[in-house]
Amino acid sequence: MSSNGELFVVSSPSGAGKSTLIHRVLDQVPQLVFSVSYTTRPARDGEVHGRDYFFVSEKEFEERIARNDFLEWAEVYGYRYGTSREFVEDCLRDGKDVILDIDVQGARQVRENCSTAVLIFVLPPSRRELEDRLKKRRSDSEEAIRRRLAAARSEIERYREYNYVIINREVDPAVEELKAVVLARRCRVERRREAAEAVAATFRE
Repeated sequence: MSSNGELFVVSSPSGAGKSTLIHRVLDQVPQLVFSVSYTTRPARDGEVHGRDYFFVSEKEFEERIARNDFLEWAEVYGYRYGTSREFVEDCLRDGKDVILDIDVQGARQVRENCSTAVLIFVLPPSRRELEDRLKKRRSDSEEAIRRRLAAARSEIERYREYNYVIINREVDPAVEELKAVVLARRCRVERRREAAEAVAATFRE
């Protein structure tokens, strides 16, 4: 996948706070676009179709898989989630940076399809803190929380496959770290070459 923009992938165990960090950074960094995932799970209270997810049927999801519409897709806790290939590729081609909120399964697929993707893993401070955060959300049963904590054990071991790690002890510092990764990638020579050459040319006149 060739591009002019940068593709950022943010993963974490459920409850570690990646969605909060992503949306705070989206509010602060211009020309950064969030890719809304497709999912077969039902909407939760307050979620809006097209803003939080595209909520689709199993049949439609299967049809999209068959058409190769997804850059990545995975099944998580019994529901499927996928990222629109067309949306991501169009944004990158237009020079926009795209950020994905996906799990470790999806991140591995993205890396296979886009070797230049920037992978960022968000860790909770500890298992106990993650359990406390999951309980405070009040959106899962005790059984669901146990499943999420069990999954977190194996997911966290995968942090070594990522380029950057953020330990989300407090939201504000973690937001600054995520923002720093995005801004630093924009300052790479490869990304700034055209603008830098224009400046350098003024010294050759």
